[in-house]
Amino acid sequence: MVIAALMISMATFAQTWNLDKSHAKLGFTVTHLMVSDVEGSFKSFDVTLTSSKDDFTDAVITLTADVNSINTDNDKRDAHLKSPDFFDASKFPTLSFKSKSFKHIDGKNYKLTGDLTMHGVTKPVTLDVVYNGTITHPMSKKLIAGFKVSGTFKRSDFGVGGAMTGVVSDEVTLIANAEFVKQ
Repeated sequence: MVIAALMISMATFAQTWNLDKSHAKLGFTVTHLMVSDVEGSFKSFDVTLTSSKDDFTDAVITLTADVNSINTDNDKRDAHLKSPDFFDASKFPTLSFKSKSFKHIDGKNYKLTGDLTMHGVTKPVTLDVVYNGTITHPMSKKLIAGFKVSGTFKRSDFGVGGAMTGVVSDEVTLIANAEFVKQ
């Protein structure tokens, strides 16, 4: 009886926060021909955040994105990015991230560490996070939390676009904004 009560109380502490897709973006920037930045985003992605602490320091974050939803505002470039030259979307249609830690650094700043899987390769990455706060939405009356995520990684670490050295920078900058709704 005590064990069942303990298990129920532990389950009630973990809170799930779902992504508000209308207030979220998963974007990236690369440098083209080493002289200009090209921005893109994934139009179809989902993120779930689970935490039992108000400061989110025990947060578990999972992300999945549909590689076929890549959008750089250029259909020809998008088709090339989906091809075997880069993401090979027919073979690797999804990229994913699963957190390992979410550490408070100072003020609103956190470090998010986890495993990024892209192009069939999984590597650890560390990202910078700014926690913008938590408020009660004035219309829905639900609790919402906002975050801005940024960081860099090398596409070559994941086998993406290996033959394109000099055309597109190896360094990819991730820029994401996310608003979550407490369930």
